[in-house]
Amino acid sequence: MRAITFADPGEPDVLRVETLTLPQPGRGEVLVRVMAAGVNRPDIMQRKGLYPPPPGACPRLGLEIAGEVVACGLPQEGTTMPAIGSRVCALTNGGGYAQYCLVPAGQCLPWPTGYTAVQAAALPETYFTVWSNLFMPAIPPAGTRVLVHGGTSGIGTTAIQLVHALGGEAYATAGTAEKCALCETLGARAINYRDEDFLTRIREMTHDKGVNIILDLVGGAYFNRNLKCLAMDGRLVIIALQGGAKAEQADLARIMTRRLTVTGSSLRPRDSASKARIAQELHTHVWPLLDAGTIAPLIHAVFPLEDAATAHQTMEDGEHSGKIILQVSPD
Repeated sequence: MRAITFADPGEPDVLRVETLTLPQPGRGEVLVRVMAAGVNRPDIMQRKGLYPPPPGACPRLGLEIAGEVVACGLPQEGTTMPAIGSRVCALTNGGGYAQYCLVPAGQCLPWPTGYTAVQAAALPETYFTVWSNLFMPAIPPAGTRVLVHGGTSGIGTTAIQLVHALGGEAYATAGTAEKCALCETLGARAINYRDEDFLTRIREMTHDKGVNIILDLVGGAYFNRNLKCLAMDGRLVIIALQGGAKAEQADLARIMTRRLTVTGSSLRPRDSASKARIAQELHTHVWPLLDAGTIAPLIHAVFPLEDAATAHQTMEDGEHSGKIILQVSPD
C-alpha cells in the first residue's frame, strides 16, 4: 500500500509517499480501505517532532479516516465488529494517511445518510474531541453559555453547531470579519479577537453574567482572561496550547472564590475502551443530527494523498475555515 511517511521532523516537505506492507488486523481490529483522511493540528505537531505518538500507537500520521471495511480480526469481548464491506468513518490510533489503515472496531461509526467519503472523514477527530469535552459525562442544560476559541477551526465549527443544536448559547472568537460572519451563520455570536478584547465583549454580550463553559485551544496566553469570562461555577476546558503551555501569574484566587473548574484533555492517549464509549454516545446523540442534516462538517479543501505536504502547509498558514481532507481513493 501507499502511505505518507517522514524520516525526520521538519517542515511539510519532509513528507514522502512510501510503499509499505499491507497490515493485518489483530483481535478487535478492522482493516479499512481508506477513501479519505482528515488532516488535524496534532498531525502538524507530530510532523514537527512536538507531539510523539503514545506507546503502542501507529507512528505514522493520520487520526481520522473514512472507507470500506475489508478485513476483521478475531472479535473482542464486548465489541461489535463491523461487517466486511460496510462503510465506516473512524478515529484511528495513527496511520490514516494511507491506502489501508488498522482501527479498533469500537472506534468505527457508519457514514451518516447521504455522506461522501470526504464528508465522513471530516467527522471523527473533531466530533470525538468536542463531544467528550463539552457533553460528557452529561449534556449541559438548555441555555448553557459556551465560548469557543478558534471558531472557524475544525473543532470550532463542530462545537458551535453542536452547542446550538443542543439548546446552548454559543459565542466564538475568530480573526477576521469573514470568519466572524461564518461563526454567526453556524449559530454563534462572534468576536473578532484582533479588533476587540474578547473579555470585554463577553461581559457586554452576557450582561456581566459570563459564560458557563469555555472550550480553549489557546492555553497560557488566554488563561487569566478566560477565568474572568466564566460565570460562577464555570468550567474552562483546555484542549490545545497554541498560545503556550505556561500561564503567567495565574489567578488562583479567582478559581477558588468563583468555584471554577479548570480541566484539560488529550484525545489520542486515551485507551480504546474510552474512545469506544465516546463513539457510542456520538452514535446515539449526534449521528441522528448528521443524518437529518441539522449539522454538517465544513470542508475547506481537499487534496490528493500525494499532496499531503500542501495540505499541511494550508493548515499552518491559518487561513482555512473548517476541515482539510486528503482524498485517497474514489468513493
